Amino acid sequence: MNFLKRHKSIAVQIVGVIAIAVMFGVGLTTYLNNTQVTKTSAAEKSHQEKKIVLPASAVFGPAPVFEPPPSPPAIIRTVKAGPGDTFMKLLVKAGTDRATAHSAIRSMRKTFHPRRLKRGQEITVTLKPKSWGVKTGPFIGFSFNPSVEETIKVSRTAQDRFSVEKIKRLLDRQDVRVSGSIQSSLYVAATKAGLPASTLVDLIRLYSWDVDFQRDIQKNDKFDVMVERLHQKNGDFARWGNILYAELVLSGKSMRLFRYESKRHGVEYFDERGRSAQKALMKTPINGARLSSRYGKRRHPILGYTKMHRGIDFAAPRGTPIYAAGNGVVTYAGRKGAYGKYIRIRHNGRYATAYAHLRGFKRGIRRGRRVTQGQVIGYVGSTGRSTGPHLHYEILVNGRQINPLKLRLPSGRKLKGQELRRFAKMRERLEGRLAARKSPSKTRVTSR
Repeated sequence: MNFLKRHKSIAVQIVGVIAIAVMFGVGLTTYLNNTQVTKTSAAEKSHQEKKIVLPASAVFGPAPVFEPPPSPPAIIRTVKAGPGDTFMKLLVKAGTDRATAHSAIRSMRKTFHPRRLKRGQEITVTLKPKSWGVKTGPFIGFSFNPSVEETIKVSRTAQDRFSVEKIKRLLDRQDVRVSGSIQSSLYVAATKAGLPASTLVDLIRLYSWDVDFQRDIQKNDKFDVMVERLHQKNGDFARWGNILYAELVLSGKSMRLFRYESKRHGVEYFDERGRSAQKALMKTPINGARLSSRYGKRRHPILGYTKMHRGIDFAAPRGTPIYAAGNGVVTYAGRKGAYGKYIRIRHNGRYATAYAHLRGFKRGIRRGRRVTQGQVIGYVGSTGRSTGPHLHYEILVNGRQINPLKLRLPSGRKLKGQELRRFAKMRERLEGRLAARKSPSKTRVTSR
């Protein structure tokens, strides 16, 4: 108290400062509160203004697009033809109803006859299921490859019919030359040198008018063949093609043949001078057979006495194909006493051939049927008076049997004039291709 009395003026000043500080604090608080309120009000006002500018009704954009689910994939089944199978059996087995299969098969008759179906042929059948998870569906078509060069495709149309498409596949061709020396047989030598069996059969047929392959082939005889090798675009082997050139050297004598094709006559083979390899008649109308009995008197193997044998016999396995020796008309096809099953063919006004002891006839061979040289007419058997399977072959001239091995056959077609000149140019080109293949796969020599 004494201090306040003595320092009254100082106390008054202190009180004043405190009062001012309180007033300043209250004012600052009020200012800050007012500022916060103002900011809040401004934010709310702004938010309200934003709400006000929104449209009163919804605005619609483009309608959303809904993609349908993908269709189930096609069902593809592959079936293989077995013994006795038909297109109908195979299509039904793959899931096709009989009525639809019948329509599909009938639609392709003009392109490919159903009876030509071979054992081992694969057929791809396509079905179209209507929903996922279903293991079958409507039949929409099938396809198959009758050869390496073509595809047959049968497809169902929108009108519930069937269309047929034949698709050709182009194959690349390569010249292949194979040669060799014969030590035991042409078959052994050719096989060892790499000549395919199908080409060897064609080679034998080319020379069958002039060469008896059972008697005329000798040790050290030679062969030389240029043949086409066909392959697909990816390089895979497809098949062997045509013989372009062939040569046999028999006992030192060369026999060369060149392939020549014309619009009128088709494919033929000629020697260097334009003379056809094809003669009026074949000396041996069978392949791979052994000459077992010649023409002339002999002791009959069944009757036991000497009797004239008016033909030649070729021993061969039962069922071996027999070929027509020349173009002509069948004048007899049936059983004929000791001959057994027998065929006679008239080739012209002078020549005829006969074939006996057959096991059976090729389908369609009957009296009056016209046949072509090299066509299969029957099969080796042992019917009639016979001791084993063989072909008894006769050549008749003016109705009389003669020795087939001594017959001098007339030559076939001979090129002349402009056609001969065309052939000469073709032969030159072919010889150039031969020169390019001068060193074929190494010549191989077979041994006994």
